[in-house]
Amino acid sequence: MTWTAPRIERTTADGDQLNVPSTADERAMLEGWLRWHRETLLTKCAGLTAAQLARTTAEPSGLTLLGLVRHLAEIERWWFRRSFTGEPIGDVFTAPGDGDEGLEGADAAHAERDFAAYRAEVDACEAAVAGRGLDETFVSATRGRTVSLRWVFLVMIQEYARHNGHADLLRERIDGATGDYPPPA
Repeated sequence: MTWTAPRIERTTADGDQLNVPSTADERAMLEGWLRWHRETLLTKCAGLTAAQLARTTAEPSGLTLLGLVRHLAEIERWWFRRSFTGEPIGDVFTAPGDGDEGLEGADAAHAERDFAAYRAEVDACEAAVAGRGLDETFVSATRGRTVSLRWVFLVMIQEYARHNGHADLLRERIDGATGDYPPPA
């Protein structure tokens, strides 16, 4: 049987399809927008086969939806766990050819594994920062300056926003699907 990316059910807040509370404290809003972007990425992949996820569709770019999933797992780990909490852990994807923060090395044969790794990394990142204050800081190895957890949430939201734009175009080129919500079953 051919593996396909699972359909996701968007979470909701305040009875709204957009799962971001419209009136809440800063932490709830940051977590809500990041969750929305994470779910958007998975929505862009929902229902596609492993081969479709690993296919380049906007040549000459080698970018794929599976590459984006892998990349965002790496970026989640880098900012939340390796940088903010200082966990002494390596990359999520470390096989030969996995360069460029997971974007390269996307292989349809490993799509199910890569999706599981992404979901596990998101769960681990959420657990790593649960109960931590937005004003807590660390010195960023890549920036050479002190940054806060608040900054990490914002950089992750912009990272997903950027790559979800890429995912929009890739998905549309694969099967014509557009929009931010799961395609009909």
